[in-house]
Amino acid sequence: MTPYDCKKMPSADGCWRPVRLVEGLVQPDVPVPQGSEACVVVQAGKIAWIGPENAVPAAYATLPVHDGRHMLVTPGLVDCHTHLVYGGERANEFAMRLAGASYEAIAQAGGGIVSSVKATREASEDELFALALPRLQQLLDEGVCAIEIKSGYGLSLEHERKQLRVARRLGAHCGVTVRTTFLGAHALPPEYAGCSQAYVDLVCEEMLPALVAEGLVDAVDVFCERIAFSLAETEQIFQAAQRLQVPVKLHAEQLSNMEGATLAARYGALSCDHIEHLSATGIAAMQAAGTVAVLLPGAFYTLRDTQLPPIEALRQAGVPMAVSTDHNPGTSPALSVLLMANMASTLFRLTVPEALAGITRHAAQALGLADAHGLLAAGRPAHMVLWPVQHAAELVYWLGHKPDCTVVRQGRIARSTVFPPQDMSHAL
Repeated sequence: MTPYDCKKMPSADGCWRPVRLVEGLVQPDVPVPQGSEACVVVQAGKIAWIGPENAVPAAYATLPVHDGRHMLVTPGLVDCHTHLVYGGERANEFAMRLAGASYEAIAQAGGGIVSSVKATREASEDELFALALPRLQQLLDEGVCAIEIKSGYGLSLEHERKQLRVARRLGAHCGVTVRTTFLGAHALPPEYAGCSQAYVDLVCEEMLPALVAEGLVDAVDVFCERIAFSLAETEQIFQAAQRLQVPVKLHAEQLSNMEGATLAARYGALSCDHIEHLSATGIAAMQAAGTVAVLLPGAFYTLRDTQLPPIEALRQAGVPMAVSTDHNPGTSPALSVLLMANMASTLFRLTVPEALAGITRHAAQALGLADAHGLLAAGRPAHMVLWPVQHAAELVYWLGHKPDCTVVRQGRIARSTVFPPQDMSHAL
């Protein structure tokens, strides 16, 4: 597959009409009456105007017209929590869980994250790129326009750097917004078994400063859990990130209530993720800090968890809820954001508007990308998806069905059902 070249991708500039808008995901310049069709104007790669189809300003009269085919238009999807770059797979652990082994038992037996560390360390940068590219392409084909990719399967400077370099390379190759998150504190590497403080010191004093200096880190994450890192160790890493002016986020309250969310909120965390065991104290702290709750139903499902996240309490507190794939080889080998939206609704009882906001607006907020992604409005980069569906609920309703959508990413037509296939032969 050849690298992305924006000059070879058709420009999205023009009047996209007629299309239908989804309430809550768009800020029109002129109100569009309910049930009426709309026009989205793209100019110089940005959204220039949104409003009723019959009220397009004369200034845009000479722009080309893209037949919107009465499709539903949403912002580009955002997958705000993934571990997309890794070596190997862990299907054997899936079988072990089916036979009754717990997450903790698998980890204590040398499986889990550590097994992925071994495979990732053994793979070259080119091999990791080749493995991750088709995973990313599946997500892009479904309308993803921004994605987070964490490290955490290297657990040494050399191999964490390798993962983050691959993540950056994927973004450039595919023309997609990639936010990189350093998750060096994902697990203890084998060579530091029983020496967690020494490893945390390495993360804080050597790994993080070096990777930030190389421009490879957009955020810092920690797995704060009884089988991973303590509250004190997590805070030490947050303090190191704070000194380097890098935002933080947290794997919080997945297996137990460590009050990690409260700590993360104190450091202004972008998000707390998993949060099945989140307490009222944690919810209040997140609300005050503007921290996003990221729901990961793929891991909940794969691990056959029974502890539901406190959705109603988050809802009542006004904490924004994002939804993501948590794509990883062990506990959420998921490659569909739409499927996660369905699972967040069926398993966690999100409404359709909440689920759609969870994979657009709130997911963008969880990555610090609220100014560029997750909402359609004039002046913002053109990241949008046109869906051949009648109702917005269909984006959450279907199981396993990926609508044949048109994707506008970074002001270019990255995938299209509007143009004949031969006109898109150079597309990814």
